[in-house]
Amino acid sequence: MLQGKKIILGVTGSIAAYKSAYLIRLLVKEGAEVKVIMSELAKEFITPLTLATLSKNPILVDFFNPENGDWNSHVDLGLWADAYVIAPATANTMGKMVSGVADNLLVTTYLSARCPVFIAPAMDLDMFNHPSTRRNIEILKSYGNQIIEPASGQLASGLEGKGRMDEPENIVAFIDQYFTPKKMAGKKVLITAGPTYEKIDPVRFIGNYSTGKMGFAIAEACANQGAEVILIAGPVNQSLKNKSIKRIDVESADEMYRNAMTYFEQADGAILCAAVADFTPVSPANHKVKREKENLQLDLKPTRDIAAALGAAKRHEQFLVGFALETDNEEANALSKMERKNFDFIVLNSLQDPKSGFGFDTNKVTIMHRSGLQKKYELKSKLAVANDIVNEINTLIF
Repeated sequence: MLQGKKIILGVTGSIAAYKSAYLIRLLVKEGAEVKVIMSELAKEFITPLTLATLSKNPILVDFFNPENGDWNSHVDLGLWADAYVIAPATANTMGKMVSGVADNLLVTTYLSARCPVFIAPAMDLDMFNHPSTRRNIEILKSYGNQIIEPASGQLASGLEGKGRMDEPENIVAFIDQYFTPKKMAGKKVLITAGPTYEKIDPVRFIGNYSTGKMGFAIAEACANQGAEVILIAGPVNQSLKNKSIKRIDVESADEMYRNAMTYFEQADGAILCAAVADFTPVSPANHKVKREKENLQLDLKPTRDIAAALGAAKRHEQFLVGFALETDNEEANALSKMERKNFDFIVLNSLQDPKSGFGFDTNKVTIMHRSGLQKKYELKSKLAVANDIVNEINTLIF
């Protein structure tokens, strides 16, 4: 959706300014025309020459071109742009945007812009959590700006926490999603995500390594396209940016089964991303099982098959999408699962692919259809993969 879009990228004085180079490359790759406005301090973190080379446009910093005196019109820039992306956005710049302190070209152009504005904050943990910053972000939201929440992780100061500018591919996906038509408006979609835990005793369980990242990304992508989303989540440490999503937290496969059966009946379709345990203990102990000299014998029974049950209950107007995570005979196993569970298509990913599968922020998938059609995708962020999956649903089912 960014093909032919005119985008201004505002770069402020943050260590995250180096990411602006990657952001420009991705925007240009998507077909956008990019003009860059830098704050004076931003030039200390990345050179204008680098960004000019990548954007193929002169870099704007001052109100006037110091070489020939030409005026860099903030009015003309604001009228030219289809989107204004400020990434990274420092606490200082956001404070100026809130107060209307137009002492540089970047903020003056923001005040003149008639297009959507996307803000990707970047700063240290305590700065981001300071009440003044939190207040400014809320005020910027109230002005209609789109805030791209920063990620958590190790910061330049050495602290760990929230404040890292989101990755460029996620920013591009966010902007692309904004301009994507809301094809799922009026649709209700059920999504399962994360693992299930099957109790052995009060302190132990059978589980797997699923973090829920892929399922949560799909929930966000569906909600961003206008769908009413019901997310049934196993025990994961994930949060949702889109507050319209209805989240139901469960622990066991049985809890997930009961909720999925209840909500699928009223849904237009379901995307089954959860890594549901295939077996559960026959008789969970009421007390902690003590270590003995002999081997512990654990009797297991199959859990109820959520995918098969939904596939059997699926009406002709509903869609059902499943996932297959395989280690061998990948395509054959995925195709067999698609037929047995009555999926419309299946998303295959492999544990053999580096940086894909459990725990990673990236994934590499193949979408396989009953017709034999296969679409193989390169490694990309899970948010971008989620958009690919949702677009496939829109193209072939709605």
